Amino acid sequence: MTTAQMSPAPSLQSVKQEGESIRQAFLATGSAQTVFERRGHLVEAVVLSAYSTTLGPAFPDGLALVATGGFGRQQLFPHSDVDLLILTAAQELSPTSKEALSLFLQHLWDAGLRVSQSVRTVNECCELHENNVEFNISLLDQRFLAGDPSLYQQLQRLLPRFLHSQRETLARRLCRLTHHRHAKFHNTIYHLEPNIKETPGGIRDLNLFGWLHAICGSPGTDPTQLAAASEFLFSLRCFLHFDSNRDNNLLSFDAQEELPHHGSLGLADPSVVMREYFRHARLIHRAALRTMEAYESKRNSLLAGFRDWRSRLSNSEFTVSRDRILLKSPHAIANDPPIVLRLFELIGRHNLSLHSETERRLQDSLPAVAAYLRSGALRWPAIESLLNLPHASVALRAMHDTGVLKLIFPDWEQIECYVVRDFHHRYTVDEHTLIAIETLERLPSASDPGHGHFAGILSEIENLAILRLALLFHDIGKSTDIASHSQASAGLAANTAERFGMPESQRLLLITLVENHLVLSAATTGRDLDDPATAFWLAHCCGTVEVLKYLTLLTYADTAAVHPTALSPWRLQQLWRVYLTTHRELTRELDSERITDTQSTVRIPEREAFLKGFPTRYLRIHTEEQIQRHLQLELQRREAGVTLEIRREAAAYHLTVLAKDRLFLFASVAGALASFGMNILKAEAFANQQGTILDTFVFTDPHRSLELNPTEMDRLHHTLERVLLGRADAKSLLKHRPRIPAPSKNSRIPGRVSFDSESSATATLVEVVAQDRPGLLYDLAAAFSEAGCSIDVVLVDTEAHKALDVFYVTAGGLKLSAALQEVLQNKILQVCGT
Repeated sequence: MTTAQMSPAPSLQSVKQEGESIRQAFLATGSAQTVFERRGHLVEAVVLSAYSTTLGPAFPDGLALVATGGFGRQQLFPHSDVDLLILTAAQELSPTSKEALSLFLQHLWDAGLRVSQSVRTVNECCELHENNVEFNISLLDQRFLAGDPSLYQQLQRLLPRFLHSQRETLARRLCRLTHHRHAKFHNTIYHLEPNIKETPGGIRDLNLFGWLHAICGSPGTDPTQLAAASEFLFSLRCFLHFDSNRDNNLLSFDAQEELPHHGSLGLADPSVVMREYFRHARLIHRAALRTMEAYESKRNSLLAGFRDWRSRLSNSEFTVSRDRILLKSPHAIANDPPIVLRLFELIGRHNLSLHSETERRLQDSLPAVAAYLRSGALRWPAIESLLNLPHASVALRAMHDTGVLKLIFPDWEQIECYVVRDFHHRYTVDEHTLIAIETLERLPSASDPGHGHFAGILSEIENLAILRLALLFHDIGKSTDIASHSQASAGLAANTAERFGMPESQRLLLITLVENHLVLSAATTGRDLDDPATAFWLAHCCGTVEVLKYLTLLTYADTAAVHPTALSPWRLQQLWRVYLTTHRELTRELDSERITDTQSTVRIPEREAFLKGFPTRYLRIHTEEQIQRHLQLELQRREAGVTLEIRREAAAYHLTVLAKDRLFLFASVAGALASFGMNILKAEAFANQQGTILDTFVFTDPHRSLELNPTEMDRLHHTLERVLLGRADAKSLLKHRPRIPAPSKNSRIPGRVSFDSESSATATLVEVVAQDRPGLLYDLAAAFSEAGCSIDVVLVDTEAHKALDVFYVTAGGLKLSAALQEVLQNKILQVCGT
C-alpha cells in the first residue's frame, strides 16, 4: 500500500485554506523556501491521494507517477503548473486505462491544481524529441512519486545512457533555446517591467546551470555565488503569484508599487526594488553567458587545430581566439593598468568580446585600474580615440559590464540600473543610453529608406567622439534633484570635459548638445513646423548648421532607444521636417544677420572694427580665444598684406587665411590645398566692412605627406602665401595633380544645383550637391569668379564621397539675376561633370 492510500484526500476547501496559510506565512517572512516546502507537500498529498483512488487500482503495475520540472526539483511556486510524467509500460492505453487517467486528472483540477501532464513509455523518454526538446530537458528534474518501482528503475537505468549519448545535441539545443529566449528580450536585463522568469537574468537562467551540468558536466557557476540572487528572485516570484492570484511573472509598475508595503521582503521603495533586481539579474545573466561560453568552447575544442583568421589580431599583450580576447600575462592589468584602455580599443576596433577569464581578471584588478584613473593620467585624446572607433558601442558595453565605465566617468554610477517610470521608456537609463549609441552605430546599414537621410547626415559628422559622448551624458542628470535633467546633464558633462582637458571648442559643442538634446524632439510633437516662429526658435537653439546635424542624430538615436517602435515612420518624417525647417532658417540668416554692435562690456576699438560686418554666425561658432587669435592675425596682415596659420587638431588640419578681398581668392586657396593632395572637409568664408576676408579650411592629409616630410609643411605655407599674393596660379598648380579614377556609373552622385533668392535679404543662396573629387571646391569657386560673382559666405561640407556646398553669392552688390543664374547653372553642372 502506498503512502497516498493511507492519507485522506484533501478537499478543495482544505487546499484553499492551506494555500492561504502558505500565503500569510510568506508575507510574514518573505521566505520562498517555506513556500516550496509547504506547497510541495500540499500538492504531493493531493496528487498521491488522487492516484490512490484512480490510477492505483487501475494499474497495479505497469505505471509510475513521476514529478518533473519545478515539481520535480521541489521548487513549486504558488500558482505554477504541476508537471507530471505518467510513465507506462504499454505503448497504447486501453479505454479503461484512459478513463482512469481522465478521472485522475479531473481530481487534480477539482482540487484547484493546474496540471501539465505527459504520458510516455520508458523508450519514449529515452529518445530525442526534435520538436519538443523541452520535454527532454524536463526529465533532468524528475523524481518518483508512486506506482511501479521497477518501471521507474528501468527509466533510471536507461535515461543516463541516453543523456550521455545525446549530450552534445541536447546541450547545443539548450544553449540555442536560451539564446533565442534572450533575443526575444533584446538580450538585455534592463527592462522597466521585466518578466522575472523568462527575461535574461531571470529564473530560467538559474535553471540553466543545473541542466547543463546534468547533461554534460559542463563547468558552471558555483551555486553559492548566486544564493542571494536566487533567493531574491524566488521571493519576488512568490510575491507576484500571491499578489495577482495567478501564474504572473511580470514585475509591472503596479507590482513595483505594491512591493515596498511588504516589509518581509526587505524593500524600501520602487527604485530600490528595481536596482536590487537588476543587480541580481546582471549577476545571473553573466553567469549564464559564462556557463554557455564554457560549454561552447569545450564543444569547439576539436576545431582548435584550425586557426581562426581573427586570431591574427593577437599581439604581444592579447590573444584573440574565436572572437574573444585573453590576456597573455595573468597579472598584466595589475602591473600595467593602462593596458585596460588598449584592451577596450581592441574591442572597439574589431568588434570582439572579452573571454570570461579576462573578465574575471579585470574584476580582480579593478582597484589598480581605479587608482590609475584617479591619478589623472587619462586625458581626452585617449577617450576621443576610443569613442571614434567603428565599434565604440561594443567597447562601451563591455566597459559598462565590467565596471570600468563608471571608473572613467564616475557620474555614470548614478544611473546604473536607474529607473525613471514615465510609462513610455522600456529600459533603465543606462541601458537606454547604450542602446542609443548602438542605434547610431547601426544607422549606415539601416534598410528602411526613411532612415537614409539621417545616414547621410552621419557621414558628414566631423567628430563622432563628441556625438557619442553627448549621448553618454544626455540623461545622466536624471539621477539628480535638479528639475531640468538636461541642464543637470550638461553641468556634469562640462565638469567631465574640463577634467579630461577637452579643447574649449569641443567642450562648448558637447555642452550645447547635452543641454539642448530635447529641443528637436519637442518640436516634432509640440510645435507648428509651418510657423515661422518655430523655425526662428529652432535656429536660435541650434545656432549653427553643424550643431543642428549633431542634434538631429542625437535626437534620432535618443528616440529610437526609448522602445523598439518609438521611432515610427511618422515621427521619423517629423524629425526630418524639423531638420529641413531649421537648416533653411540657419542658412537663410548666414548672410542676412550681420554684426553691427558686439554689445561687449569691454569696448576695444580694433576688435569692434574687425568684427563689424561679419555674419552674426561668426560669433556663435568661434570662442573668445579664437576671436582674439584672429585679431592678432589681422594685425599681422596689415603689415604683411596677407597672413595665414596652419594648426593640427586631432585628425585634421585647420587653415586660417586673412587677406584683402579679391576675385578668385577663395578659389585660389582651395586649389592650392588640392594641388598638395589635401582633402578639404569644411570651408567657410567671412568678410567684414573693411573688405578683409577671413577664410577657414579644415582638411586632412590622406597620404600623410606633411607628417612624414616636415619640409612639406614649409612648402605648403610658402605656396599658399604666393597664391594669396597673386604670385602663383592655382590652376597651374592643379595641372600636376594625378587624375583619380572616376567612380562607377552606379555609384556616382549626379550634380545638382539650386538657387534661392528669397532666403537672404542681400544675396542669392546657391546650393550644390556633387560627387566629391580633388579640386572640386576650386572649380566651383572659380566658376563664380569667372561669372563676375562675389562669394560673401560659404558653408562647405566635402566629407566622404559627397560634396554639399552652400554659397551666398552677389554680383555687383546685388542678388543674381535670372539670366546670370542660368549661366551659372550651366557652368556649375559642367564642373560637376553632369
